[in-house]
Amino acid sequence: MKMSSKKPPRVTVKRVSSEAELARAYAIRIRVFVKEQGVPRAIELDDDDRRATHFLATCGARSVGTARVVLHHGAAKIGRMAVLKSYRYKGVGAKLLGRAIAAAQRMKARKIYLHAQVAVGGFYQRMNFRGIGPVFDEAGIAHRKMIWRGRRLAGLRRSKPSVRKPHSSDAQ
Repeated sequence: MKMSSKKPPRVTVKRVSSEAELARAYAIRIRVFVKEQGVPRAIELDDDDRRATHFLATCGARSVGTARVVLHHGAAKIGRMAVLKSYRYKGVGAKLLGRAIAAAQRMKARKIYLHAQVAVGGFYQRMNFRGIGPVFDEAGIAHRKMIWRGRRLAGLRRSKPSVRKPHSSDAQ
């Protein structure tokens, strides 16, 4: 049997720039947070949505994930990260988070933070966030505040590889 050499479509993340894209981002949030996790619809879409920078992840022509960044008193809060179930564990969340962090840096945020669902805290730890403070309830789900440690993420900016100069103890 011959295996298909066709690769799956690449995931791309872009800043939302139209009402149609924003509607797709909201639809993903409703599906993930309201339908899957039981968050009340009335609190899922909030006042911060009007002033947030929104991102949409797509795989081919399909919208598969979303996130937003809101500036609060000079600090950037990343939130409403949602990826459709069949696209989880495929790098979509990492790409969304990378774009959100880059946007927060462009906004000159003095700090970058988020409220992570405890169940996915490990993902954020791998992306250089650290938990601070106690676990708290948000929309009936256990969360913890996490702050970005400020290291560059792989893929945000490419730097020249460092060249190690030989040390006298290297010679034998």
